[in-house]
Amino acid sequence: MNLSLRQWREDDLEPFAALNRDPEVMQYLPAILTRPQSDALAQRQRELIERRGWGLWAVDVDGVFAGFTGLAVPSFEAAFTPCVEVGWRLAREYWGRSIAYGAAQNAMVYAFSRLGLAEVVSFTSEINHRSRRLMERLGFSRDVQEDFLHPKIPESHELCRHVLYRKRA
Repeated sequence: MNLSLRQWREDDLEPFAALNRDPEVMQYLPAILTRPQSDALAQRQRELIERRGWGLWAVDVDGVFAGFTGLAVPSFEAAFTPCVEVGWRLAREYWGRSIAYGAAQNAMVYAFSRLGLAEVVSFTSEINHRSRRLMERLGFSRDVQEDFLHPKIPESHELCRHVLYRKRA
């Protein structure tokens, strides 16, 4: 299997929109994305990568778009911000094949080696056990005292409670 992180291409937009409207892929995110929202997210990432050299890169598996993995700056304020997080979202057919693991490792090498970051965080809703297992497999540590209510999700929503994981260089 050939796995790489790369800049977004125009032909990524349709498969990206398909994964963003898949209820199972989006289960632990507040909402399924419309095609315009999905395209805008890809365009924002393309522009960030062009401008600063990093962001949420497209994941390519054997020449096929599989989703994204990369680095982002959270768009909200919390006790642990400002920071850089590693995140991922893959189409279901790429789950369970260590693709997110390998892609996230590549992103963290970039964060620590190229950007010289001392730490990277990752967070997800408390009930997203798949992502939590991946964070732990990647060597992230959790302090339950740092769990938080996501400020962009209503407190009554089942996804509001988030867990924070950290990994030092």
